[in-house]
Amino acid sequence: MPILVQRGLPAYKTLKQENVFVMQDRRGAKQDIRPLSVAIVNLMPIKEITETQLIRLLANSPLQVELELLTLSSHKFTHVDPLHMETFYRKFEEIKKQRLDAMIITGAPLETMPFEEVDYWNELKDIMEFSKNHVFSTLHLCWGAQAGFYYHYGIEKRILDKKIFGVFPHKPRDKKNVLTRGFDEEFFVPHSRWSDSPREQIEARPELKILADSEEAGVHMVATANKRQIFLQGHQEYDWNTLKLEYDRDVSRGDEIRIPVNYFKDDDPAKRVTVRWSGHANLFFSNWLNFVYQETPYDLNDLGALKWRGTTVKAPEGGIPENLGGLGI
Repeated sequence: MPILVQRGLPAYKTLKQENVFVMQDRRGAKQDIRPLSVAIVNLMPIKEITETQLIRLLANSPLQVELELLTLSSHKFTHVDPLHMETFYRKFEEIKKQRLDAMIITGAPLETMPFEEVDYWNELKDIMEFSKNHVFSTLHLCWGAQAGFYYHYGIEKRILDKKIFGVFPHKPRDKKNVLTRGFDEEFFVPHSRWSDSPREQIEARPELKILADSEEAGVHMVATANKRQIFLQGHQEYDWNTLKLEYDRDVSRGDEIRIPVNYFKDDDPAKRVTVRWSGHANLFFSNWLNFVYQETPYDLNDLGALKWRGTTVKAPEGGIPENLGGLGI
């Protein structure tokens, strides 16, 4: 199944050239099924790159996805064409009465800044509060994961002495969990961050379960028991050259930067990049979308009956919950 995107979105042309199954929204409207509604709150400065990375992963699934790109009213992004924002993005305030199957909150280059000093922090808090009752499952990425930990659970961000930079081996801690189903005993994830949500604070919250971690990079994947809130501190969505571009940028600026670990062949920046994370990235996103597809109510108005921190839903007397158990398509 394809992912539905607006006509003219730059990611559409790129992914079509890669033979990724994307469909223009006009054609998708003729199909008599309900697609999964997924919103991306894109906090990254260069929007088009993040759009393409995430759409590539969302599209690699047998499920039809209807995409909504969201931006903020409280911040002016300067590294993107205003026409691109006007054409393809909606403000959160425009959709805050809607209900969604899933949402992704991206990272942002704000690792060392206190959350309260971020100019759009209050609006982001509104979005995370919105996710409790209006979104079936929310995926937080990197800085977005640390923001989610802090807002929902009071887990403080910790600034690191040195940057976690490279592609690190991880181990799944619960291979029976639907999010890590099919994972190998070891899998790789790119990381690029100066901050961390400490393991001890995560483990102190009984609502949270660590699903994958790394001896070198720390905690990566965390979820609530009902998987309504999911957190990834790494960047499984990264392109093959994302870390290279970051490394080359820092070298050109004269910054003190280490060569990214396990990234260039023989750890030599003059040699090619060794891609070793894309398979599990696709598997994770496929697992996540399949979980949402299986468990989300067909009628999204029923999301109001779901318990955000609880196990399932309020069942009617004398029977199982109605309109649950997948989209029925």
